[in-house]
Order: sequence, then structure tokens, then C-alpha cells
Amino acid sequence: MADSSVTAGLVASAAPANRLVPVGKVAATPPMIPEPPMVAVLSTAQERLMPPQHPCVPVAATPLPRVLVVDDEPQIRRLLRINLTAREYQVLTADSGHAAVRATATEHPDLIVLDLGLPDVDGVQVIHQLRAWTTVPIIVLSGRTSSQDKVGALDAGADDYVTKPFSLNELLARIRSVARRRSGPEQPASILVGRYRVDLMHHEVSSADDSGEIIHLTPTEWQLLEALITNPGKLMRQRQLLEQIWGPTYRAETQYLRQYMAQLRRKFELEPARPRHLLTEPGMGYRFRP
Repeated sequence: MADSSVTAGLVASAAPANRLVPVGKVAATPPMIPEPPMVAVLSTAQERLMPPQHPCVPVAATPLPRVLVVDDEPQIRRLLRINLTAREYQVLTADSGHAAVRATATEHPDLIVLDLGLPDVDGVQVIHQLRAWTTVPIIVLSGRTSSQDKVGALDAGADDYVTKPFSLNELLARIRSVARRRSGPEQPASILVGRYRVDLMHHEVSSADDSGEIIHLTPTEWQLLEALITNPGKLMRQRQLLEQIWGPTYRAETQYLRQYMAQLRRKFELEPARPRHLLTEPGMGYRFRP
């Protein structure tokens, strides 16, 4: 768009050669044809006086830290999204435990802010599931204030615990602190169980010799397998496994464990009757031996 103001003097560019345009008038001219760039010819002495020229190398933009906010309250999600975005975080949100696990697997956040009172699954169980294959920092943001709740979440693998109602500045400070402590590239977990490679991030089991053989597991089989192989050599007591997978009301249902362990052995062991990796400790529990 042409500027309506005209500078003092005569304009002698857009008009035909040797034609001068008086001040205050704009000549009707055909569209300008861009001219080739001017090339300055410098003497040797002038070249020596010129500073060295370096090509302009673009600087890659630093990716924004990605924070996954998991809460079933829209107001909390909105509050944190606005305030974290204003502080140059990239914010993802989820309103349930299952959505949180899916988002962690597909979006790879740098940190998770997790409520415990989720509509589909308890937040502590979400922590257990995530810790089976990822070390992403987790800050619990919950209305549960008892010491038992805090200890349970921290023992499950949370890095910090903030109670509601909360100070926004305190939560932001804890996010910065946890991010500093746990910075580093995230590596997907892959564990060998006999002849098979278990990818806990993508929930895939394939033959370790790359023959293409695939094993399909049910959701409960996955949870039991994760609990065992992420604690190699450790005795996992029956009560602990029942509470973690089925919940506290199933502490005495040991037949569930026997049934699912038998199914896993049929899928992983060469001789299910004489297992080498998924072992039973009579009267106590089960153990994974690599």
C-alpha cells in the first residue's frame, strides 16, 4: 500500500528514465520490475578492511517443557493450563486415569500433575501403572490430606505431594524443583522374559529373535506381568499383588493369582509345569527370575 506522504525533493525511480516527478504528485507507473541485486566491487585494500562474513546459522528453538495435568475437575485443569502456559509450559490435560496412561504413552510429557480421586481408577493405581515403564516425574495434587494417603502415593512412585486447596506459587515452585531433579531423556522399558521381549510402554510382547511371533495378553495378565518383571528377583507377596491389581477387597482371593499365573506360564515358559522365570514361593507369593 503506497504511503500518502511524499518526501521533499524529487522522486526519480518508478518513472521512466530522465522523467522527474514533482513533490506532492504521484506518477501513474506500470508495476515495478525488481532489479537484480547490486554487487559492490571492492579493491584489495577495501577487502582487507571488511570484517569477515559468516553465514547466518538459524538457532533451533528450545522445545517447551510438556506438563500433563490429570484431574476430573474442569476448573482445576483450566486454572493450571492458563497459568502454566503463561510461564512457557506446553500443557496437556486428561480427565481420567486411563486417559492419563494413554497420553503419557503417546505424548511423552516431561512431568505429570496427578489427582488421586479420578472417576475410573484410583490415582495410586495410575502411578503403579506408569512406574512399570516410565520414570516421568509425578506430582500428586489431591484433596486427600492424611499421612496414609501421602505415604501410599509416594511409595507407589510419586515424586512430590501437594494437598488441595493449594497455593499456585508453591505448586509452580515444586514443578520447577522436580523438573530439575529428574531431567533427562526418557527411555522406553524393554524386558526379556525367556524367549520374549516385553515392551511395557507400548504393551507389546514379541519374540526376542525377531521371528515376528506376537503374544497377546489380557489387561489383567498385563498388570500381573508388569508387577513381577519390574521387580526382578523380588518376592511379590500374594496380598500385595491382589491389592495392587484387583483392589483391597480381594486380599484373600488367592485363586485369582493361581489362575492368572498359570495362564502367563503357558504363554512364556517352555515347560509351564517347571517354570524358570515366573516362579511360585509356596505360602508367600511369586517372583520373577530373569
